[in-house]
Amino acid sequence: MTMAAQVAGAIPDARGLNLYRADRDAAALFGFYLPDDLFRHLGPHLDRLGALAGGPLDELAATADRNPPILHLRRRTGEDCAVIEKHPAYVEMERLAYSEFGLAALSHRGGVLGWPEPMPPAAKYALTYLFVQAEFGLCCPVSMTDSLTRTLKRYGSPDLVERYLARLTSLDFDAMAQGAMFMTEQGAGSDVAATATRAEEQADGTWRLTGDKWFCSNADADLAMVLARSEGVAGLRGVSLFLLPKLRRDGLPNDFRILRLKDKLGTRSMASGEIRLEGAEAYLVGARGRGFHQMADMINNSRLSNGMRAAGLMRRATTEALFIASRRQAFGRPLIALPLMRRQLAKMLVWTEQARTMLFVTADALHRANGGDPEAARLARILTPLIKFRACRDARRVTGDAMEVRGGCGYIEEWSDPRLLRDAHLGSIWEGTSNIVALDVLRAITRDDALPALRAHLASLLDAAGLAPLERERFAAMVERACAFAESAAREGADTFARQAASGLYHAVTAAGLAREAAGAALPHRLALARLVLAHRLSPRDPLGSPDDTGLIDAVLDAAVTPA
Repeated sequence: MTMAAQVAGAIPDARGLNLYRADRDAAALFGFYLPDDLFRHLGPHLDRLGALAGGPLDELAATADRNPPILHLRRRTGEDCAVIEKHPAYVEMERLAYSEFGLAALSHRGGVLGWPEPMPPAAKYALTYLFVQAEFGLCCPVSMTDSLTRTLKRYGSPDLVERYLARLTSLDFDAMAQGAMFMTEQGAGSDVAATATRAEEQADGTWRLTGDKWFCSNADADLAMVLARSEGVAGLRGVSLFLLPKLRRDGLPNDFRILRLKDKLGTRSMASGEIRLEGAEAYLVGARGRGFHQMADMINNSRLSNGMRAAGLMRRATTEALFIASRRQAFGRPLIALPLMRRQLAKMLVWTEQARTMLFVTADALHRANGGDPEAARLARILTPLIKFRACRDARRVTGDAMEVRGGCGYIEEWSDPRLLRDAHLGSIWEGTSNIVALDVLRAITRDDALPALRAHLASLLDAAGLAPLERERFAAMVERACAFAESAAREGADTFARQAASGLYHAVTAAGLAREAAGAALPHRLALARLVLAHRLSPRDPLGSPDDTGLIDAVLDAAVTPA
């Protein structure tokens, strides 16, 4: 795909840019984290998805954003219904995501994209990382379908798995089932123990759910995981997990109503609604009274997906900013030649590449945990809330800075910047606000003893980085300082320091991970990124100081900019 010729003096337009090729580290990093044979197989698919994301898929996303879903409550014949009308652009994106690229299925079955077996998490996240750079909203239902499938396989009865797994992992767009998670209530958001929705067991072994769910994304999903109070005790011990089908066993619509759709700041393309359960037929998943423990598996998978989506948003925003800065003239020079602009772009790149590194370090731990490695499970337990906490917050800043690089046009809805900025604010709220997720990092330390696994992994990353002795010592000292601070906050119950602790650990992991990538993926400029993380995100700084980091900024930008 070629971009339209630019008129002299016109605003640089990246529409049609292959977002995989424009990202100069992507191929090397994906090749580093994926098995060689799988990466070679996926190469053409990654390239094609990069072209779609920069062109046709981006156009579909913009159209769907301007034409949000519509809820119809009655048919013209007078019958009650709850039908969500999706714009054809959104439906086409669903077909690409679920059927053509199999993003929700490829972790659970073979045959997706011609690969004979299920793919590791790194493959799923590499592909979705490209997809989300064009469309964020749909990636929420894709993630929930993937996560629901994972939770159903882990905790569902053999009968439930047999009944629904084939549809959840189908590549046939007309036959497949989409998933959702209905957990939030007006009085039970972060405080799940306050769940009021009731579940009553029936003589035939099914359950009936009654109550209101306040925020239900992908509201017309075929299957949803739902928390409801099944036991006559207060708190989390009384809450169980249920699978709620859209249709009852007799084929009729289940007994719940979509009351209205949310008019959201972002993710406008995707339907989020309020749902009233009126004795809806559902099936118990896992043990009674252990609902939140079992739902936590789905939530954690969704949190990692949230971090991935934040990383993808930052990458798209940064790619756009680099494209503009290298082609837009001001004061007789390209923007990227101006020292202050270079510093701003370098900061965006640091935050963007931290998120990508954290994504793949976490995906690697998850893959090993899925294989039964208990240390990797503890590692994934702490890495997941770390990426959810910090990357989602950084995405808000990076997308805003990218809008500023474009200037006044960045505030205009014709361009991607407003959509990216709106969508970026979602990550810090869904699946746990920043405070909740930062506190979860401390719980991973106290309840799950995850810090020793993290310390050991950080040491292994620094060993693999091949740093000179003095530099390794400097990296190790900063990493240990971050770990010690988090350990102290967790052991002393100092919740007020949870956000600082989580940020420190995130920066420690990403600094070590970037240094390791520099050696392992033969991308030496990523060591410059790691050094900037140490200098600007982990070290004490004088707000009126003048750091001598021009050389690091030059190394980062020279490696990042695609020649005009």
